[in-house]
Amino acid sequence: MKICTLSPSATEILFALGLGDEIVGVSHECDFPSEAKSKPVLIKSRISRMESAATIDRQVREYLERGESLYTVDLELLRDIEPDLIVTQDLCQVCAATPDDLIAGLAQLRNKPKIVTLNAHSLADVCADIRKVSEATGTAARSDILIAEFEEKIANVEASVLGLDRPRVLCLEWLDPLYVAGHWVPEMVERAGGVDVLGNPGKRSFRVEWDDVIEAHPDVILIMPCGYDLAAAEAEFHNFSIPKGWDDMPAVREAQVFVVEASGYFSRPGPRLSIGLEVLASALHSAKRDHLPKRSSDGMLVRVASVG
Repeated sequence: MKICTLSPSATEILFALGLGDEIVGVSHECDFPSEAKSKPVLIKSRISRMESAATIDRQVREYLERGESLYTVDLELLRDIEPDLIVTQDLCQVCAATPDDLIAGLAQLRNKPKIVTLNAHSLADVCADIRKVSEATGTAARSDILIAEFEEKIANVEASVLGLDRPRVLCLEWLDPLYVAGHWVPEMVERAGGVDVLGNPGKRSFRVEWDDVIEAHPDVILIMPCGYDLAAAEAEFHNFSIPKGWDDMPAVREAQVFVVEASGYFSRPGPRLSIGLEVLASALHSAKRDHLPKRSSDGMLVRVASVG
């Protein structure tokens, strides 16, 4: 089977199901596992990640206001591949290519491939998406194992934080302008033993003002810019101008501000969200670290308290 995948989370699911050798086209952001980076790139973004957060936000809004896609499809490569299966997503037209981006290319194919569209809003939806991919690829047995491992890790985290104090938590998925993380992230906060002070489980991320953040009085702040690795997220945080009132928040006073590896463990609705949950629990309950799952958080988060 020749498979094209248009989002990093779909690529991770396919590899986890043992289908790496059958992947013949990926997006420019498919970087996990490392073998994914050697696959032909079918989808590219029109937005450069080298720009500042404010510039990226402005460019995204301009494209969307004009009704233009943020992604380009290599139509010649698509015709050469003639895939049997395309796995895409319909969750966010900003984060990855959607089925709409394929319309022109599909019309040029001699044989129409099967299209599987993923749309996870929760941790349970991640399991449902794994099932959906496995049904399309005949890998049901492997999906049973993968889902069981995913759910076991989640259950272990929940058990490890049972009875601990539940801090008030703020998760920011963009800094300029400010966006509160949504979809599965507020659920992750709850399962990791916290209370998300602004996020809504299963709902989209949304824009807020600094006054909203300061008035929320979070005990813990997680900085998780969508699609950023740890180094890029930390640089973005330290280059950002924090407003008056920052130092008055409990999270800042108690040095409970963390920058996390968002692209691998929070932004993508795939199997590694269970690891993100472990990282999140270690941040929310850093004083009780001995009681948490014994996964090192090195390279996944860094504690910060101030900027500049």
